[in-house]
Amino acid sequence: MQPFLLCLWRGLAPTLVLQGLLSGALEFFQNLENITVSEGETASLSCAIDGNVTRVAWLNRSSIMYAGGDKWSMDGRVRLSGEGPGAYRIEIAPVTVYDEGLYTCSFQSEERPHTLQLYLIVQVPARIVNVSSDLSLNEGGDVVLMCLAVGRPEPNVGWSRIQGHQVYPLNEGEYLEIEGVSRHQAGDYQCHTTNGLGAGDTHRVHLTVNYAPQITDVRNVTVRDGHTAILRCEAHSVPAADFQWYRAEKRLAGGVDGLRIQKDRTRSLLMFMNVSRTSYGHYTCSASNRLGGMNASMFLHGGPSSHGSHTIPSMSLCLWLVVLCFLVTFGCE
Repeated sequence: MQPFLLCLWRGLAPTLVLQGLLSGALEFFQNLENITVSEGETASLSCAIDGNVTRVAWLNRSSIMYAGGDKWSMDGRVRLSGEGPGAYRIEIAPVTVYDEGLYTCSFQSEERPHTLQLYLIVQVPARIVNVSSDLSLNEGGDVVLMCLAVGRPEPNVGWSRIQGHQVYPLNEGEYLEIEGVSRHQAGDYQCHTTNGLGAGDTHRVHLTVNYAPQITDVRNVTVRDGHTAILRCEAHSVPAADFQWYRAEKRLAGGVDGLRIQKDRTRSLLMFMNVSRTSYGHYTCSASNRLGGMNASMFLHGGPSSHGSHTIPSMSLCLWLVVLCFLVTFGCE
C-alpha cells in the first residue's frame, strides 16, 4: 500500500469504528447478525455496499483485516472473496473456535459512515476428552466412572451398560456411581456424548469384579471295580481358581496310582482309569484364589446307587471318548 493510502487508512479506520459504535444513537447502526459455522468449515462474512461507497474495511474487534482490496491481516486463512458494487466479502478457512467473536464492516458513503456488525459463532461436535480406564475391584466395593466431553454447544453426557448386542441406558451425567458392586455388574459400560452435531462420540470402559471361588457342581459317584470313574469339581471366581484334590490329608497328583487330573478355568476332573477297592472313599476338592477359597467333599464307592449319586455300570465306548477328549484337548497334569 502506498504511504499516503496507509496514512489515510490509519486515520480513517479508527474514525469509522468510533462512528460505527455511535451510529446507534445517530440511527446509522444496522442490526447485529449472527453467523453460525462448524469448526473446520469456511466462514463467509459479507457486507452489502453500493457504488456510492468511498472507503470500506473489515475489522475483527479492533484489528483491521482488510482495507479495500489491501490485506492487513497476517493470517493466511483470511482472504478477500468479493469486492465491488453489491458486496464486500471475506472468508476464513478453515475456521477454528478462536475465530469466534465480533466482526465489523465499516464503510463511508457520500452521505455518512455506516457500520455492519456480524457475530461469528463456531460450533464444535461433541468429543470425549477424558474417561475412566478399565477398572478392577473386589466385590462389595464402590466405583465411580468418569467421562468428560467438550463441544459447542455444550454436549450432553450419559452412561449405558452393554450386554451382548443390547444397550441399556443408566443415567445422564458425567459420572456413574455404583455402590456395593456385585459380580453380576461386571462387564462393559459405555459413555456417550452428543450436542446435535454429527453422530457424537462414545467410549467403553470394562469393569472387572473380583470374588472368591464358589463351588457349584459336586456329586458322588458309584462304580464297580475295573471300570472308569470321574469326580467333577466346578467353581466360578475372578480371578480363576486354583484347584487341588485331596484324599484324607494327602494331596493327590496326576499320573500316580492310575489317576489323571484335568483342569481348566472353571473346573477340575479327577479321573480313575481303573477303579479298585482301594480307590473307594472320601475325596476333597479345594478351589482358591487370592480372595479366598472353598472346599467340597464327595464319595467314590462301589455300593448300590443312592439318591444324589451317579452310577457308572460299565466302561462304555462313549465314556472312553469323553475321557480321551479331555486328555487331547487340555492335556494331563
